[in-house]
Amino acid sequence: MTARRVVAFGGGHGLSASLRALRHCAPELDLDITAVVTVGDDGGSSGRLRAERGGLPPGDLRQALVALAGDHPATRRSAGLFQHRFAAVPAGVPPLGEADPDPAASDGSDPGRGADGRDPGAHGRESQTARVDGLAGHAVGNLVLCGLMELLGDPVAALDHAGAMLGAVGRVLPMSRQPVGIEAQVRGIDPAAPDEVRTVRGQHQVAVTTGRVESLRLTPAAPPACAEVIEAIMAADWLIFGPGSWYTSVLPHLLVPQVADAIVSTSARRLVTLNLAAEKETLGLSVADHLAALHWYLPELKVDLVLADAKAVGDPEPVERAAESLGARLVLAPVAVTGGTPRHDPAALGAALVPVLGADR
Repeated sequence: MTARRVVAFGGGHGLSASLRALRHCAPELDLDITAVVTVGDDGGSSGRLRAERGGLPPGDLRQALVALAGDHPATRRSAGLFQHRFAAVPAGVPPLGEADPDPAASDGSDPGRGADGRDPGAHGRESQTARVDGLAGHAVGNLVLCGLMELLGDPVAALDHAGAMLGAVGRVLPMSRQPVGIEAQVRGIDPAAPDEVRTVRGQHQVAVTTGRVESLRLTPAAPPACAEVIEAIMAADWLIFGPGSWYTSVLPHLLVPQVADAIVSTSARRLVTLNLAAEKETLGLSVADHLAALHWYLPELKVDLVLADAKAVGDPEPVERAAESLGARLVLAPVAVTGGTPRHDPAALGAALVPVLGADR
């Protein structure tokens, strides 16, 4: 059977869930998976590295690589290492490999003190209390990707190398070789001025905004698309959008002109996987509104199928109408984990994807 080429768009946890679900399809479908990742992250470890070192923010790229990591014990261990995040070192704890002075090594005067009677460790302990722990909060994989991008001089080469390190069963690509900024016009941030519209800058700030996002844009407005992304889109059998943070992980792909043109012009079929619950950035946005947003930012977009969880959808009629406006058919399936925070079950989502991706035209 000829491999089905699937391109999944997104970033962060949503894309990771989609990629893990595609991995679950492997026993029944021969899939050639490409993940296309947003490059607008400016928070946490990624934001620090982006500000201090330049280049692409590595966090979402790392998560996609880990989701595609192979099943060999060594690669699983490497995937765990990529996800390991350095904790802050408590004040007063000596740096690794640095011990307190050995009293037996003194010249016989006051134990632990030098010949001048001063404590040689005192200055060190003071600096330890005040020292800044530069590794705290960084994921190991973020540092590895940052190093590879500097070493190889190209983010795609760096991601391909990291993929080989993890035995990845697919390829991870950035939507652009240059980082982008995300800005939104947001209404009602201040409860005292519910009709006031303000500009919110930065992916993190947009993701946690308390107002209603009315419009979204990238800076620069037309970043150059990664050439390998365009090639993957044009060769694909399926394009998959979502789940994920709609304004900061899904829609940004539609705002890169070359990517948008390829999405519209490719012969690939298109699938949208809807979220299970609203996030801060999409509060007040109905399930049907999520589909309307796709049309708003890319009016030429046609979709073949919309996949959603029946419980999350509730009344399916508005969602069916929104799907039909994009040319799509709504497919309902139980794809959420049972209990706890609303999130997709990769095995259940994979089971729902098998008959969809495996169907002939």
